[in-house]
Amino acid sequence: MGKVTSKLQITLPKALASKFGIKPGDEIEWRAASDRIHLVPPPAQRHRLSAEERLELFDRATERATDRVRADHVTVSRAAERGWTREDLYDRDRSR
Repeated sequence: MGKVTSKLQITLPKALASKFGIKPGDEIEWRAASDRIHLVPPPAQRHRLSAEERLELFDRATERATDRVRADHVTVSRAAERGWTREDLYDRDRSR
């Protein structure tokens, strides 16, 4: 059980702080709920990526985008080889 100091400060038991990931300097939220007070721990912080990890993700995304552009180019080239495109099929019925 914690004690309230003369400055209205409360000591959080270490076991609870560890269980909920509360560290010195964290901001916590207090909520009134009827005749009780709820302490809401800070949301878990997301893992921050290092510069190298961010660059790796960027390189992978760039490579995927390049592959998509190449695939689109191949599709256009095949349409040119066969002499018609998908759009030509749709326009065929409109010409009647």
